[in-house]
This record gives sequence, C-alpha cells and structure tokens, in this order.
Amino acid sequence: MSTSPATSPVTDAHRGGAGSPLVLLHGASVSWRCWEPVLAPLEREHRVFAPTMPGHRGGPHWDTAAGPFSIDRLADGVCAQLDAEGIDTAHVVGNSLGGWVAIELVRRGRARSAVALSPAGAWRSGWDLRRLLWTFRVLRVVSRPSFAPLLAGSPALRRALLRKTMEHGERVGPHLVPDMIADVRGCDVLLPLLDAAVAHGTTRVLRDLPCPVRIAWAEHDRMIPWRAFGAPMRRVVPDAEFVRLPGVGHVPMWDDPDLVVDTVLGVTRTADPTEKALA
Repeated sequence: MSTSPATSPVTDAHRGGAGSPLVLLHGASVSWRCWEPVLAPLEREHRVFAPTMPGHRGGPHWDTAAGPFSIDRLADGVCAQLDAEGIDTAHVVGNSLGGWVAIELVRRGRARSAVALSPAGAWRSGWDLRRLLWTFRVLRVVSRPSFAPLLAGSPALRRALLRKTMEHGERVGPHLVPDMIADVRGCDVLLPLLDAAVAHGTTRVLRDLPCPVRIAWAEHDRMIPWRAFGAPMRRVVPDAEFVRLPGVGHVPMWDDPDLVVDTVLGVTRTADPTEKALA
C-alpha cells in the first residue's frame, strides 16, 4: 500500500541573507516556498524576507468576520508582517497576486523598488476574469492529497499537470508536491479573493511612481496571458518599465531561476547605489 509523502512543517516565512531588505510575495494559493529556487542567489546581496501572506497556509489567519476580501485588506496584512519584522521600506518582488500587492506597497510608500512578475490586478474583459476564476476553482477541486504519491513519482505527470503555471513542472522537487497540494487546500482566502475580483474590478491607476518599478511578464504565461492581463496593466502603472521574460511560464522561478534573479537584481542594484559602492 502506498502512502502520501508527508508535508513539511508549516512555517510563516523564510528569512535569510544580509544587505538591504528584499521582500518576496507569492501568488494565490501557494506559500513562500515557491521562491525556493531563487533564495540563495538573492541572499548573497539582500536580507530576504519571504512571508506567507494572510489567508494562505502557514500565514496569518484571515478574519472573514472583519468584512469581505479586498486587496487593501491583504496589503494591510502584509504591512503588518513587515512591521513585525522591523522593515519600514524594502525592495519588493511579487508574483501574480503577490505582484498586485507589491504595486500596492509602492502606492503606500513601503517600497524602495518593485519587480512584479506577471502581476494580477488588471484584465481586458469580464470573460477573461471568469476564465481565470474557473481555473482556480478547478485547481482547488483537483488538489487532493491522494494524488501526491503519483505526482511525486512522475516528472512527466508533474510537467503535464503544472503546464498552466510553468513550462517545466518536472523541476519541482518531488518532496515539495505534498506541500503544493496542502497550500492550495489550505488557502482560506482563495474563494473570497475570486468573488471580490468580480465585485470590485481592476486595481486603481498608479502614476508618478516614487521608486523604480519593473513589470516582467512571462512569455508563456497561460494563467494570465499578456494580451488579456498584461496589456491592461500598462494602463494601471503607465510609468513602469515593462519587460518580457522569455521561455518561462506564470511562476517563472522554477523554469529559469537565473533569469528571475537577474530581473530582480537589475532593479535593486540600480536603486541601491550606496550599498553597491560599499560592497
């Protein structure tokens, strides 16, 4: 009889490295572990804080009694996490939902720079949003612990089933499969988030950026493709730098860690001339 691989102990965040603070914000229904492929090289230049955001498995509890979900409430929660770490301002990097929060931290003056990897927050039409919501709902239904041994034992199956989010799902370590499934099932904020997106629409326009902002869109993003979600983002942050990430999917950290690291450090090094001169 086969048994499901055990999940890792639930932790609220990853902390490591030294230098100017760098905050890594994950996407919806995952946790800080999605950043594992890029942690070591980023920590050579930065003090890295990668929290699990409120409402996600291992992160702070999401109080549904306090009112409906909003991106402002989620940003409030992330700001509280930064405050608890003694971080006033930091370089901020976010993927998907985390990219949306990163843009909100720029708006609040908490960012020294920001890199948003295929950020959520803007879409072309209601149909595009409904398609995305359906994808997440299906993901939640099919994320069953009983599937973990099968996925862990088959690189080809991991690549096929993760095709929506990355080009090379087989590169996800087998030991991480139970955590990925547990993260999806343990995300209390996912369904409220999806409902709120329908009710409230896209994020507010942000002009006169107080710091460098780079929007980097995955070339093979099948979750939120450029035409439907990236092009509308140009209207949200018209003064940001927009670049393409070649050869990668929606969660690019597993597909090409070196590309993601270069994309991030290309911004933080420019924004940290003093630290670079002293290195």
